[in-house]
Amino acid sequence: MNYEEFKDKVTEDVKRELESRTGKSYDVQTHSVEKMNENYDALTIKPEDGILGVNLNIGELYKAHEEGHSYEDLIDSAASRAESALENHPDFNLEALQDYDHMKETLSMEVVSAARNAELLDKVPHKEIEDMAVVYRFVVDTGDDGRGSILITNQLLDNYGITAEQLHEDALKYAPVMRPAVIKTMSETLMEMMGPEAKDMIPVMPSDPLFVASVPDKIQGASVIAYQDFMDQAAERVGGDFYILPSSIHEVLLVRDDGTIDRSNLEGMVKEVNETQVAPEDLLTDSVYHYDSKDKVFELAEKYEERMASKQRESVIDKLDGKKRETISHDSIPRPRARGGEVL
Repeated sequence: MNYEEFKDKVTEDVKRELESRTGKSYDVQTHSVEKMNENYDALTIKPEDGILGVNLNIGELYKAHEEGHSYEDLIDSAASRAESALENHPDFNLEALQDYDHMKETLSMEVVSAARNAELLDKVPHKEIEDMAVVYRFVVDTGDDGRGSILITNQLLDNYGITAEQLHEDALKYAPVMRPAVIKTMSETLMEMMGPEAKDMIPVMPSDPLFVASVPDKIQGASVIAYQDFMDQAAERVGGDFYILPSSIHEVLLVRDDGTIDRSNLEGMVKEVNETQVAPEDLLTDSVYHYDSKDKVFELAEKYEERMASKQRESVIDKLDGKKRETISHDSIPRPRARGGEVL
């Protein structure tokens, strides 16, 4: 069967399977879901007497069917996933969502590619930083299975009667408290991932040039680059200027700028990793960024190089002008003389 036929049949069969299992009635529909970095056709399943529902990616189900998975097994799996998600959904008070003064304390930020999410960004408050955009979420549940959040839309902002500027200021205040930045050396990160037994396997460098920055739960941790004091905190930890490599939307790598790093090599590395190791929904950008700890400037690494080159040119011109001023002093300027040889 083709995709459209599959979509219609799955809608009917998942509904039938769920109702057969639970004895309850469900509203099952298909619609397009817009998420950061990802749009997909969803099977939305909601109890008829309930408010909260669950989305299943129809495209993923169809792909599995094309790869040879049994249709009956797919229906059974989809029904099981929906049933589990509905039984274990976050315990969230929907009335609280209407109270911004209460919800603002749960604010978090997410950093995404501005270009890849241009269409969705038209519908949500955001703030651009270079070729990225900061969007805002309410964190409604955290647990062993992950984190639940609500993306803040323009409509929600209008309902609250607040401006995007106020939202951003509140996010700067509350997000770093709720989800503080965590900066570790690469050695520390690897030991954390591999466990205590890896302690003797990973050499500890006296001056590790590579750091990993994220948040405690490592979900959408690249947002730390939008925190008000993060760059200066990172500069203190790293030891001065540094490059920022967008590993994914969940973390960034910080590389100490010791004056010997080739930007093009870093960009090539980021692009290759994005193409081969990062899931499309987790991609941030292919760009490399730089933080100048002296001038306190965060910018694309390419812009940093251009700014430094411009400063160097200005410095050379200033030096040349200074030498000219020394050479052409007041005493060295010939004075006009009168016809009789007297000085005028």
